[in-house]
Amino acid sequence: MLLAEDRPDLIESLDPRCNSSEDDKSYSSITRLPEKKREHLSTPESLDYLPSHSNVYKTWLQGQSYRSDWDRWLVMGITGTVVGVKEQVSLWAKRGEIKMDGWFSWNVCRLPYHNCILVEQTSITVERSDAGQSVQCYNCFMYYSAIFFCPSGAPSGLPEVIGFLNGTSIQHIFNIKTFVGTFGSCVLAVASGLFCGPEGPMIHLGAIIGYGLSQFKPKIFGINLSSFTRFWNTADKRNFVTAGAGAGIASVFHAPVGGLLFTLEEVASFWDIKLAWQTFFCCLMATFTTDLLSSSLCGFVYRGEFGFFKAEKRILFWVKNLLDMSILAFIPAIFLGILGGLLGALFVFLNIKINKWRTLVFSRISKTPLRKATKLLETVLILVLTITATVYLPYFFHCTPVKNLPIFDPTNKSQNVSQVRWQISEYNCPTAALKIGPDAVKYPNQTFNEAAALLAENGIRSITYLFKRGTHKEFGYASLFIALIVYFLLSCLTAGSAVASGLVIPMLYIGALYGRIIGLILISIFGVQTDESSAWIDPGLFAAIGAASFFSGVSRLTISLTVIMVEITNDVQSLLLIMLAVMLAKMVGDWFNSSLYSSLLKLKCIPYLDAEPVVCNRNKWLNLELFAARDVMKRHVRVLRLKENVAFLAQLLANTSHSGFPVVCKSKPDQAEVFLGTITRFDLCVLLENENIFETEVGEDSESYPLVSYQKIRAEKLLDHQRMAIMLDCYSTDPLYQQLFINLEPYVNQSAMSVQAHFSLQRTYNIFRSLGLRHLTVVDLQNQVIGIITRKDLITFQLEEKLRLQQSSQQSQSDDELLD
Repeated sequence: MLLAEDRPDLIESLDPRCNSSEDDKSYSSITRLPEKKREHLSTPESLDYLPSHSNVYKTWLQGQSYRSDWDRWLVMGITGTVVGVKEQVSLWAKRGEIKMDGWFSWNVCRLPYHNCILVEQTSITVERSDAGQSVQCYNCFMYYSAIFFCPSGAPSGLPEVIGFLNGTSIQHIFNIKTFVGTFGSCVLAVASGLFCGPEGPMIHLGAIIGYGLSQFKPKIFGINLSSFTRFWNTADKRNFVTAGAGAGIASVFHAPVGGLLFTLEEVASFWDIKLAWQTFFCCLMATFTTDLLSSSLCGFVYRGEFGFFKAEKRILFWVKNLLDMSILAFIPAIFLGILGGLLGALFVFLNIKINKWRTLVFSRISKTPLRKATKLLETVLILVLTITATVYLPYFFHCTPVKNLPIFDPTNKSQNVSQVRWQISEYNCPTAALKIGPDAVKYPNQTFNEAAALLAENGIRSITYLFKRGTHKEFGYASLFIALIVYFLLSCLTAGSAVASGLVIPMLYIGALYGRIIGLILISIFGVQTDESSAWIDPGLFAAIGAASFFSGVSRLTISLTVIMVEITNDVQSLLLIMLAVMLAKMVGDWFNSSLYSSLLKLKCIPYLDAEPVVCNRNKWLNLELFAARDVMKRHVRVLRLKENVAFLAQLLANTSHSGFPVVCKSKPDQAEVFLGTITRFDLCVLLENENIFETEVGEDSESYPLVSYQKIRAEKLLDHQRMAIMLDCYSTDPLYQQLFINLEPYVNQSAMSVQAHFSLQRTYNIFRSLGLRHLTVVDLQNQVIGIITRKDLITFQLEEKLRLQQSSQQSQSDDELLD
């Protein structure tokens, strides 16, 4: 700690109350110090002995530069705004595709109005014999375009984002090519009529926007603006990706609080209160931008009313008439929660099995063109099955009268027939007209096809139908069961195919279907209740609870899901019922398997580290405190010295794939080499690119050689692999580089963590994950390197394998001792 002697210019301003007789002698000697020793006092710890009211302390505070985070908040706000604009552009594109769909079918067929499907209030006129052909032509075009745009290996992108935020290095998931491909594929896949949603890709796109804006290097009029260069580090990069992902879910559902909690519960592995505030602000800006644009624009058409936020536009599944709850409603809510956990676990099991089979088949095809053709054939099969189900299954259902319609008021001249019609699928049903009832009042006799309303409509409108209150008998058992089976199987098959798609809308829809069935069962038992105390027996209420339960059964979300359900339905009355169903669904689902996203992380071989390791051997849970770091470390580590030969480094990088190397040194010539720090593979590649730092002799002075700048070392951008391979081959074979050396000392991370070989494995895991490490060096009692631990050594199945072998060896040793 620096003493006050280093600041003689402040001694005269000391408060007299701080001066004592004991201090006078020391102060008198301070002024006689040489001027060169009077350095600036840079840390507050040097004034620990001074009280807060002293003038010297106040002077020091005035000299400190206050670090405001205005630039961080600015980037967070811009990220949220761009995510909101992106969401609106995607909605406009999808609505444009629907209008193209209606225009295409009308101009091709030119058939009467009574044979029609209503989608998003757009009539698609098709005849029975030509319905499948016209829809197939359009959907095939949309689907093939979606396959063309989709980035390879990233249909959803959400598991990759979760793995990146956990500390895994995943290449090519945040570049502009991935952004354009994911955006185009997602829009076209949803517009093609597949049983999927845009949520997963939109979260990925939000993460890409957060990453790109924070790492962007603006250049205006040939001038490089370096105001955001301080964000070019791993921690800030992770924070902006987290905020972008939260803004993505917030803009999709118009749920800013739900987006914040979703990132906390599912996406982020590192969290603090500062990041929470910044993510909240980013989600706020994303939702505000989405609502502002949707208030005045519908598709690419200006509708007026700019800045007027209507509830039917802002709330995704707006429930208008809320119901008072009864304690009896908790009984079916408990059953829905259990059913949601069971069906959710079944969905995860089937989807992972399908994706494993899909990966196995594609991996056995060595030729790239043939592998792409096989993926295309698979997607064509899914498309044919989807079109067949949505177009031809409704033919087996009769037209059903709409039982809950407003009465036509003939005195209201501005009211017409279309205003009293319920906007629902009139698939092959006669045109609605006004009919005079027994009481001489005109009623519309509109009919609709139940199966078409559940299958031919898009998912959002169908969920709105199912959530609608007061529609006790609008949908029968047959249509609900058929839609549940078809949607469950086809959405499970679609997830993971070669298009960018999400599963949130299918999860809500499947849960709403069986929730509606439970509601119908209650109606069949107790009848339609008009009493206020029994009005909770409503199929729409249980459809919302079922949607939340299945969503939780698949994703195992609880807090964020509850908030999202309230924000997208505005149904505060059923909050307790949703919370109960969500908790039970998670608990039941966890008995059978892990969540869908956790299972996909394992399937994609992304080394994800859970907050708490769960390791078992022979159906017995292992206590990691009983094991040591040496039990899981990699032995025979390749180490580097402070000065290494250029040719040796080139051969090392060319022949290994390690991402980091321990560096050792000798404090004295006659002593052993001890651990000093680590250096990454990327740093070595950057150093080898700068030939001006190469030294000719090991023993010469290194101060005459230039150093590589900090910006180049910490750029963390991928190198040109082909160019790097050529350079490494040249260095390895050219005799000239056998005589050249690199001084690694200025670039070694001497703050790298290390643990002793006997250190607890449980605490080793906690240190590795909490600090976000990529390498952890293991040393002996003499600080000599004996091993290294990487992220892959600490994932669950690796721990189970290594600890099983460790226990087996210990058991065999103990058996040998008994025999002796």
